Amino acid sequence: MAFHIVQYWLDMKAQLPELAIEGIGIKYVYPIFLVLLMMEYFNAKHLYSLKETWASFVILVGATVIRVLTNVFEISLYLFLFWKTADLREQYLGYTSLGFAWYTWIICAIADDHNFYWHHRLAHNVRVLWAAHLPHHSAKTFNLTVSIRNGWFITFIKPIYWLWMPILGFEPIMIATCLIVNAFYQFTLHSQLLPSFGWVEKIFNSSYVHVVHHSSNTEYLDRNHGGIFTFWDRLYKTWQAPIKGVVPKFGISHDPGTDNPITHNLFEFQEIWKDVKKAPGLRNKLMYIFGPPGWSHDGSSMTSRQLQAELAQARAQGKAVPEREHVRSN
Repeated sequence: MAFHIVQYWLDMKAQLPELAIEGIGIKYVYPIFLVLLMMEYFNAKHLYSLKETWASFVILVGATVIRVLTNVFEISLYLFLFWKTADLREQYLGYTSLGFAWYTWIICAIADDHNFYWHHRLAHNVRVLWAAHLPHHSAKTFNLTVSIRNGWFITFIKPIYWLWMPILGFEPIMIATCLIVNAFYQFTLHSQLLPSFGWVEKIFNSSYVHVVHHSSNTEYLDRNHGGIFTFWDRLYKTWQAPIKGVVPKFGISHDPGTDNPITHNLFEFQEIWKDVKKAPGLRNKLMYIFGPPGWSHDGSSMTSRQLQAELAQARAQGKAVPEREHVRSN
């Protein structure tokens, strides 16, 4: 019998439980986001580029279509793992499900954000993952439209970091809800109009803190990867508070030179292929794929750690820092 992928997708979708939070998002959250975006634009037009804004919305459409399709397989996989390992949990852990108690929701939200931290951090430190994440950082402006500017291919990789949760006994419906809440929260992180919230930022992320993450300044590279919480960055030594006198530079240093949304989603994959073709030896070829962005076999470009070490040494010696090419902003 012929296999019809569309019918298979529809059959899987019909079997999935509905997420109440999705209805809330469409009815209430998304309209609020749109209003906030319009308010920001009319109050700070200088923070916007119409070409980049248009590109961000096109990227949003593409990412949404892919996400709608892959979500069905993602949640189905969580359900499969949850039920397939139920007997093992019963045998070795004494339960089949962690349930829906209020404290389980809190633990799930914290675990979800921990997953996001490592997904996000590796997306900045493994070049092929960076290629999928790059569109989110390629805008030269920083405003609320950046929050909807997510790469089209990152969604194929992201679920890997969450697979342990249904195996441990977190309900798939709870995992999916925490993922959506985290995404909603992160919309608020992409604005320059909000002030610092002081001590609150020792726990919760804010746009004031997240500006650092989107800045291409050497001091800010590979910093502040957390989604909802900031304590992961402190725990894993990737925290950087905004530095007085360091004006954020947005965008990526190795820029495609166009606002074409398709180019922004394919650009770094093409650059990887170019580097792989010219690299001598298998190890160097693999490093251009799985090594950190900026790595080069001949020193023609540098990683963020190399750039930061060079900056620290230059400052200690009172010297100027030479201009270097880095594959990405941060």
